[in-house]
Amino acid sequence: MKKSNFYEITAKSAHLTKKAAKDAIDTFLSEMTKTLKKGDKVVLSGFGTFSIGKVGPKDVVPFGKEDKRVTVKSHNVISFKAAKPLRKAIW
Repeated sequence: MKKSNFYEITAKSAHLTKKAAKDAIDTFLSEMTKTLKKGDKVVLSGFGTFSIGKVGPKDVVPFGKEDKRVTVKSHNVISFKAAKPLRKAIW
């Protein structure tokens, strides 16, 4: 599903204009991004939890170049843990 489809579905089901639905969804995503950027978790009850983790530096061997080692710098990663209702709905 594309974001534009999500706007349309939200507008119909919430009886909003497409612009109002777009503004609401964009605000939600913006606030979610800000919260994760600060290092806090985002918990959506019944859906799941988004969090930020840190991966340390590590040496890797690029595919096909076994004689060459490359160091990947430490970086942040986003993780998602599905809540029980979502897991039950999917599995």
